[in-house]
Amino acid sequence: MNMKTQKDIEEIKKLREEEGKDPVYHDISYRDKISTVGTDGKRIYIYPKKPKGRFTTWRFIVGFVLMFLLFALPLIKVNGEPLVMLNFLERKFIIFGVIFWPQDTFIMMLMMISFLVFILLFTATFGRIFCGWLCPQTIFLELIFRRIEYWIDGDAREQRKLAARAWDAEKIRKRLIKWTIFYIISFILVNVMLWYFMGFDKWYRYANEMHKHVPGIILIFIFTTVFFGIYTWFREQICLIACPYGRMQGVLIDPTTIVISYDYLRGEPRGHLRKNENREEAGKGDCIDCHACVDVCPTGIDIRNGTQLECVNCTACIDACDAVMDRIGKPHGLIRYASENEIKEGKKQKISVRTIAYSFVLVSILVFFAYTLITRDPVEAVILHTPGILYQEQPNDTIRNLYDIKAINKTRKDKEVSLKLLNAKGSISIMGGNIKLGGEQRKESVVFINMAKKDIKGKKTPVDIGIYSNGEMIDKTTVTFMAP
Repeated sequence: MNMKTQKDIEEIKKLREEEGKDPVYHDISYRDKISTVGTDGKRIYIYPKKPKGRFTTWRFIVGFVLMFLLFALPLIKVNGEPLVMLNFLERKFIIFGVIFWPQDTFIMMLMMISFLVFILLFTATFGRIFCGWLCPQTIFLELIFRRIEYWIDGDAREQRKLAARAWDAEKIRKRLIKWTIFYIISFILVNVMLWYFMGFDKWYRYANEMHKHVPGIILIFIFTTVFFGIYTWFREQICLIACPYGRMQGVLIDPTTIVISYDYLRGEPRGHLRKNENREEAGKGDCIDCHACVDVCPTGIDIRNGTQLECVNCTACIDACDAVMDRIGKPHGLIRYASENEIKEGKKQKISVRTIAYSFVLVSILVFFAYTLITRDPVEAVILHTPGILYQEQPNDTIRNLYDIKAINKTRKDKEVSLKLLNAKGSISIMGGNIKLGGEQRKESVVFINMAKKDIKGKKTPVDIGIYSNGEMIDKTTVTFMAP
C-alpha cells in the first residue's frame, strides 16, 4: 500500500468526483457511448484475452454445475413426471415436482413477485453478480463458445489477425469448422430448452416421428439459427442493449451496492512501471497502467473508470490485475468486490436500510407463498349455471336447475368428487354419478338440483354446495337456484 497523506487522499477523492470518477483523464466522453460502438456508429468487435485465475476457476466450476443441472433437471422424474416442466400449451407447470394449473394463478403470481423482489434485493446488494456467474448467456458464451473459439482461432491477438486477414484457404477452413461446431451446439441447446416446455419423453417421441411434425422441426431450426447468430455475432450486445435486467441496474444500485470496483485511492496516480523505480517516492499508485484489466474484459470497458452499464461483474479484470500484482510484488485487491462507499471510506460498510427493507418484503412474500402452497386444495371444482336454461318444471311440484361442473385433480393420486346441499332442502346429483378423477385429470359434467316449490323462497335462491373429495369436504361454493 502506498504511503499517502490524508491531503493526498482528499485530493484524489475530489478529482474523482469532479471529473466523472476519472482522476487522471479530463476526457470523460466514455460515459456518452458504449464500448462496442465507435463514433462513426459502427460496431467495435471485442476480442478479450483468455482469463485465468481463482475467480475464473470458480466461475467455471459454478458454470459446469449449472450446465449439468440444465441437462439433468428435465430428465429427473418424480412420480412419472419431470422435476421441472413449463408446458404452456397444456397450461401445466411443474416446478421441483409441484404441479401448478391455471387454477393456481394466484400462487404462480406470488412466486413471480417473490422472484422479482429477490432480483431487486440481490441487485441492490450485489449488483450484477447474477450476470457474471449465473446468467445462461454468460455461461454459454464463456464456457462453451468462447472456449471453442480460443481452441480454433487462438487468443485475442490471433483472433484480431484472423479477422483482418483476407479470405484465404486457412481463414475459410477455420471459419467453417468453428461455425459448424457453433451451429451443432446451438441445435443441441435449443432441443434441451424444448425439454423444459414439452418434457423429454414427448420430445423423444416427436424426434422419432419427425415426418409428422415438420412445422415444429422448422421452428427448431429457426431458433437454432437465432442462437447461432447470438453466440457467433451478437454476443455481448445482448447484455449491453437487449437485456432488461442490465438496464435495471442503473436504478437499483447505489453507493452501498457491492460491485467490481477499482481502488482508486490505492491505484492513483497510475503510471507505467520503470526498472528500479521507487513508486512511493515517485508519487505513483499501485496501478502500472498495463491495461491487463481492459484486455480481458468481455464487454471492452476500462473498470478503472468506475461502475459502467457494460460491466457484467464477470471478475476477469480481478484475476488479470491480481496476476500483475503478483509479478510486481503488490497485494491483491486493487480491483475487487467492493462498494463505492467502501473504496471511498476505506472500511467495510454496514448493511443498508434498503437491503433490510427488501429482505423483509421478500421473506414476508415467501412465507405467504409457502402457506398458500401448503394449504391449496388438492381437488378444485367450479360449478356454473348452464347458459340458456333457467329452470325446468318437473312432476310432483318440483323445479330442476342445470349446472355445469368442471373438476380438476391437482395431485397424482386418484380422487372422487361428490356434492351435497348444505343450506337447502332438495337433491343434488351429477350426471353419470360421482366424478372419478385420475391423477392430474380434468373432467366436465352436468349437475342437477331438484327442489320442491314449497321450499323455494323466491325467483332466485342462493344455494350452498359442499364439494367433497373421497368423502372429505374440500371446498364450498354458492350457486343461484332459479324458479318461476
